[in-house]
Amino acid sequence: MPLRVTPDPTFRDALGGTRRPLAGMWVCSGSPLVAELCAGSGLDWLLIDAEHSPNGLESILAQLQAVNGYPVQVLVRPPVNDTVVIKQYLDLGVQNLLVPMVNSAAEAEAAVAATRYPPQGVRGVGSALARAARWNRIPDYLANASDTVSVCVQIESEAAVAAVEDILAVDGVDSIFLGPSDLAASLGLLGQQEHPRVRAAVEHCLAAATAAGKPAGVNAFNPSTARAYLAAGAAFVLVGADVAILARSSEALAAEYITAEDPAGGGIADDGDVPASY
Repeated sequence: MPLRVTPDPTFRDALGGTRRPLAGMWVCSGSPLVAELCAGSGLDWLLIDAEHSPNGLESILAQLQAVNGYPVQVLVRPPVNDTVVIKQYLDLGVQNLLVPMVNSAAEAEAAVAATRYPPQGVRGVGSALARAARWNRIPDYLANASDTVSVCVQIESEAAVAAVEDILAVDGVDSIFLGPSDLAASLGLLGQQEHPRVRAAVEHCLAAATAAGKPAGVNAFNPSTARAYLAAGAAFVLVGADVAILARSSEALAAEYITAEDPAGGGIADDGDVPASY
């Protein structure tokens, strides 16, 4: 008798089933081992990124397999809002999508349509070949596939902020996510994520989401900014990244152990506590 399995709960389910905001981190290294380390951290969710990170279909699949079974929600961000790319991600078993650069209701509708089989959408049918359906081991997968997918769209431009109410009104958009870095660039404030205009735009979108009854999240590595956005109604936040943690921590080691006289790394700083023969 064939094994019968069921899909995991979605990020939509997690957002609806908690009374507190969900805290997560970026997973950008492309490493299944690093993804698994992060999955066991105790955070609520991870974002595996393929827009700005070295992730292809094979590495995403390996990371999904590595984190499977851990008590953490996993979102995956494709490089582009594209029907073919989204089809491939869904067939891999991605259940939670964060679609980048959604600037209008029409683009949000296209993202949703890419996750739905006809006649509700345009997703290509290949469940017998796909991990998503466990190669047709999930009963009635085709009929229920849309229930296994959560769609979050990213608001990260001045045009998207202007259209946020229309985007939120799109059926099938489960949540929105604010990207202050690209939003700042769109406003002519490149690199100024903390600028009052950027923060005001983010808070406007958070308020719009609250009014629409849909969750909104935001990227905020600065703890005080993250807390301010949570107070303004953010339901989920990204507060760190694997690559950033490794970069800053390795720099701290270098600062502690490499002498100022030898910045190239030729010797270990001796503060007198370590025996010379160690």
